[in-house]
Amino acid sequence: MGGPPWRRSARRPTARRLAVAGVFALAGLLFATSAQTSRGTDLRSENADLGSLVAQRSRENEQRSAQVSTLRGEVDTLTRDAGSSAGTGGDPLQDTGLGTTSGALAVTGPGVTVTLDDAPTSEPRPAGAAPDDLVVHQQDVEAVVNALWAGGAEAMMIMDQRIVSTSAVRCVGNVLVLQGRTYSPPYRISAIGDVDALRSGLARSSAISIYREYVSAYGLGYQVSAGKDLQLPAFDGTTSTTYAKAGAG
Repeated sequence: MGGPPWRRSARRPTARRLAVAGVFALAGLLFATSAQTSRGTDLRSENADLGSLVAQRSRENEQRSAQVSTLRGEVDTLTRDAGSSAGTGGDPLQDTGLGTTSGALAVTGPGVTVTLDDAPTSEPRPAGAAPDDLVVHQQDVEAVVNALWAGGAEAMMIMDQRIVSTSAVRCVGNVLVLQGRTYSPPYRISAIGDVDALRSGLARSSAISIYREYVSAYGLGYQVSAGKDLQLPAFDGTTSTTYAKAGAG
């Protein structure tokens, strides 16, 4: 018949106590893990405020860039004065051509400007188009940059910033991040060099060919214009590099 009734009734409280203890132990583990991960911050509010954090860092970088530009101007003045005193009568960077290739000097000359833009939001979405099909991506900007370098670009600028060897383009959500500043489309990439050669570099790029298929299918923006007197500013950021270090084992 299953044994005396008191044995069955005695098992139930024991099982419940074990279950309750297990729940409390699991909850304690979850709370400890969450505290360790957040380091005392609100994880949900921290993620929700990512856009504000990016905007704040962008403003701070703009202020520091302005300070760097002021200091760079003072350095350029001292460099020219030193060159004149030494009897060279010119800027050493300009004389050697290092100013153009390093981005240390502002440059002016003929070139092209490529403009990339998202598809119009006021029009109905084309049939079969996903949201990602209607926006400019990081690889699209990189494709234009690489094609212009391949076409013999002597100097380049994205939006209002000069591009140097340490420059990197990143996308965060639907905005572009370049050297600590954020930009929204349309994105403009300008390059100084032989106009025909730069256009040929764009035409030879397979990545740009794919992008132009999306231009035709979904209405993304792609425009190439030539100019005789493009003006590219000097690079106003830092060229120092940082790298990760392995922690102590």
